[in-house]
Amino acid sequence: MTDAPPAPRRALITGASLGIGEAFARRLAADGWDLVLVARDAGRLDALTAELTGRHGHRVETIAADLSTDDGCAAVEGRLAADPPVELLVNNAGISLNTPFVRSAVAEETRLVRLNVLAVLRLTHAALGPMVERGHGAVINVSSVAGFGVPMPGSTYSASKAWVTNFSESIGQSVAPLGVRVMALCPGYTRTGYHERAGIDMSRTPAWMWLRTDEVVDEGLRDLRKGKAVSVPSWKYKLAVAGLRYAPRRLLRGVSRDTRGRVGRAGD
Repeated sequence: MTDAPPAPRRALITGASLGIGEAFARRLAADGWDLVLVARDAGRLDALTAELTGRHGHRVETIAADLSTDDGCAAVEGRLAADPPVELLVNNAGISLNTPFVRSAVAEETRLVRLNVLAVLRLTHAALGPMVERGHGAVINVSSVAGFGVPMPGSTYSASKAWVTNFSESIGQSVAPLGVRVMALCPGYTRTGYHERAGIDMSRTPAWMWLRTDEVVDEGLRDLRKGKAVSVPSWKYKLAVAGLRYAPRRLLRGVSRDTRGRVGRAGD
């Protein structure tokens, strides 16, 4: 009598149709994982699913959901509570706004908080219950270097990512003794196409500051295996985080280049 082959590992990835989420899907599929892919764009999810199953032969489920809504979160929470179990949750979905807070619509700011903060809280909570019960599993919450300071004055994006990092560290400390890991992945500027789609002018950002999605994913997964609570890909952004944490605020205000939250005078 031969032993049955081990059951495939399964990861659920939000914001999986583009950028860092898509890079996680490609890397994990290549590594032998089954996947549950979540995004708003059902067409892109279907195309990615067909490609990954054709190339790697593993099972890929899809959930078309807007995680800034209660119904969208509930659909993914239901899958996290169901079988077959999810061993890795990657909370990647998130947005930034190309509008300063004082000129932004409250509805848009609320959508940012619901997606960047509330969805992360809800899905992490839904995933951790079964993981703790099994005694293993992991959550990667995609945060940002921006959460360590105020690199884009007038934008609420950095505040939302500060919450994600602090939340992940706090919850991670509580579940680590139970065999479950929670890590905040904090990349800097990454070429995902997001800024262009959102109309955010990043022309002042030097080319050397940009990261590739695959290197963000590779370093994030490596740091997760090492048991790190916070992963900051690339030495240049590790230095940037040190500066954001310890440099005088007056100096940081003078060198900030990200203008998405700045306010000009009326008519400018």
